[in-house]
Amino acid sequence: MKTTKQLLIALGAVTCISGTAVADEVIFAHGSNPGNPRYVAAERWAELYQQCTGGNDTVNVAPSSTMGDDAEMLTSASAGIIQVTANSQGAMSQIVPEVGLLGLPFLFKDLPTAWEVLDGDVGDMIDAQAQNAGLKVLGFWDNGIRNITHVEKTVAEPADLKGMKIRTPPDQMTIDIFEALGASPAPLAWSELPSALQAGTFDGQENPLVNIYSAKLHDITPYVTMTGHKYETTPVVAGLAWWSGLDDATRQCALDATAEAGKIQRGLVLESDEALRPKMEEEGATFAEADKAAYQEATQSVYDKYASEYPELVAALRKAAGL
Repeated sequence: MKTTKQLLIALGAVTCISGTAVADEVIFAHGSNPGNPRYVAAERWAELYQQCTGGNDTVNVAPSSTMGDDAEMLTSASAGIIQVTANSQGAMSQIVPEVGLLGLPFLFKDLPTAWEVLDGDVGDMIDAQAQNAGLKVLGFWDNGIRNITHVEKTVAEPADLKGMKIRTPPDQMTIDIFEALGASPAPLAWSELPSALQAGTFDGQENPLVNIYSAKLHDITPYVTMTGHKYETTPVVAGLAWWSGLDDATRQCALDATAEAGKIQRGLVLESDEALRPKMEEEGATFAEADKAAYQEATQSVYDKYASEYPELVAALRKAAGL
């Protein structure tokens, strides 16, 4: 349960952004910094939405976790403090557990496969569950296929992770994966990660290259292993109360802005793996390829666990992903 303190923090952030919030103001909050595809897409969303509504609504974009971490932003959206957030799979899975299944290890062979699944029946199912929790999913942007960085070594084999203190998002699936691999995972908010790595709280972390690079995590953890161990989406979520108060035309503006900005965001993430590796190597990062067959074998128990809890959905996901 979220605390009154968290809501007050969010309210304070609204005041800092724009003074007193008004009825025709849309606050779009997210946790990414300039240069990240999520940041770029949020700015484009604001432009598209304002154009579509004919200037009736103004959009204030609140980036870089200025409205709190992802969990707090979801709480603020459901409470009507903000209207829209480009959020995270981990935080969303605390409200809609089925979202976490998108992160089953090695589920999607590539990003376009993941997008096809999310843009179909699976996405509709997640939206229905989210509405039961006071949220409306406007669409799914991307948060990439994830790799591991370490302060002092690459981790090509699962045995290399034994005892490794690794930061994860607040996502049980990710924790289960790294426990199966013999590591010592612990969740931490994204905004707190750089300082925690610098303080030595963790040996490393896992993220797509675009997040690693935009947050300069490769300066702190310069050993990058291309594990590709799981996928994560970026659900773009609105508060259901706000959504319910919109007319059909304005709702379509929000959906269209999400889809169009999402094409940009997804494209930037897709390009990043090829483009960023040489750039990061020039800046001192050391890369290694993982033994993916060994990683897959080591994480089979994660599939077993979730197949027993959600047999129909796990089977449907595997079929949709072509496994």
